[in-house]
Amino acid sequence: MKPVVLILLLLTGTLPAFAQTETPHPVVKTGWNFGALPAVTFDTDLGIQYGGFVNLFHYGDGSRYPAYNHSLYFEVSRYTKGSSVYRFNYDSDRLIRGLQTSFDLSYLTDMAYDFYGFNGYDAVYNESWTDEDAPDYVTRLFYKYDRKLFRWKVNLQGKLTNENFRWIAGINLLNFQTGHLNLKKLNKGKDEKDLLPEVDNLYDKYVDWGIISTEEANGGFVPTFKAGLVYDTRDFRPNPMQGVWTEAVMEASPEILGAGSSFSQLSLTHRQYFTLIPNDLSFACRLAWQTTLGGDVPFYYRSQIITSIMKGSTSEGLGGSKTLRGILRNRVVGDGVLLGNTELRWKFKRFQYRNNNFYMGLNGFADFGRVTKKVKVEPNSDLFTEFSLANNPANYFDAGAEKLHLTYGAGLRVVMNENFIVAFDYGLAADKRDGNSGFYMGLNYLF
Repeated sequence: MKPVVLILLLLTGTLPAFAQTETPHPVVKTGWNFGALPAVTFDTDLGIQYGGFVNLFHYGDGSRYPAYNHSLYFEVSRYTKGSSVYRFNYDSDRLIRGLQTSFDLSYLTDMAYDFYGFNGYDAVYNESWTDEDAPDYVTRLFYKYDRKLFRWKVNLQGKLTNENFRWIAGINLLNFQTGHLNLKKLNKGKDEKDLLPEVDNLYDKYVDWGIISTEEANGGFVPTFKAGLVYDTRDFRPNPMQGVWTEAVMEASPEILGAGSSFSQLSLTHRQYFTLIPNDLSFACRLAWQTTLGGDVPFYYRSQIITSIMKGSTSEGLGGSKTLRGILRNRVVGDGVLLGNTELRWKFKRFQYRNNNFYMGLNGFADFGRVTKKVKVEPNSDLFTEFSLANNPANYFDAGAEKLHLTYGAGLRVVMNENFIVAFDYGLAADKRDGNSGFYMGLNYLF
């Protein structure tokens, strides 16, 4: 999505940039505090986005500040053409004493969800097919399909031998509805020259060729149960200056409650934080590996990234705001993936405004990833045979082409009371097969 208009207003008041002098003694927050972010963006095919989100933090008597007792996050946003986000997220280590409790309830609709095939560079991306000025233009939404997702997640963490070594357990219920683009709604109100044509896109072709089975083509229900171990020595969860955060998580989806298939996956993630200049400059890195151990993962679930704590409304990729910034969303999808992120984080300005503590931060980053276990891609329908006689399959498949995907970029953070973190990132793809660049606005540090 390319934002044309972006309005950033904190409900505590418009920030007079650098108008306040730096304060050596931060205000200790108590009770309830909140931050809110309304945003307006525009997309040619999705329309105007409107809505916003609110994050409430409860600090109790302030003795733990900047650590909070409870965090409640609400988001309601819609696009005029029908896509939407409805989300509630809760996080606390005080709801049940001795347990870290995270809860997420979301309904996400996406009328143009990204789909580029499987196995990274093995799936060819033809940018000109989506460029209206190119001679071989097909449709702007060639690499899209319609997706609706209902998600209910509960994750718990409890102490084992000490505060740093914990167990993880969780139940996730997800229901996907997928299908052909709703061109009637997407074309509503458009001039004739801007209408999306009635053509088969990549999703339609994969269904016709049997790469996506007819049983999976319209989505399905996925219940998952996860368990794991975590070792966590971070000094401050929202933006650590030092420590490690390492976890091993097993996830299993049994064929129950109407689920169409069963499978199991393993995720190993290591994050480490280094202080370069006390309080001001740090280096952070993340290395993650996720792979399918057994069973058949449905095509609509393959983009999901296993995580113990959600840092945004989605945890998907590789590619996009939460994984490979600057690369097309979901560009790198397989049965096993490797992900790496490195960041320099600089808090370059601190000030107080209206009895709240603020700091401004700059980030420089480099991300990388690749498929480590490939999805079996074997077109098997008569339609593909007929297609191959009249077309060039090399426009869709390039077996053995997959290699490391690289991005680099920079970001800005506006942080209130250490916990409400407004994030802007701009990333560039190192290879044109991954697209060109991406601009992202949201909440929180990446990891």
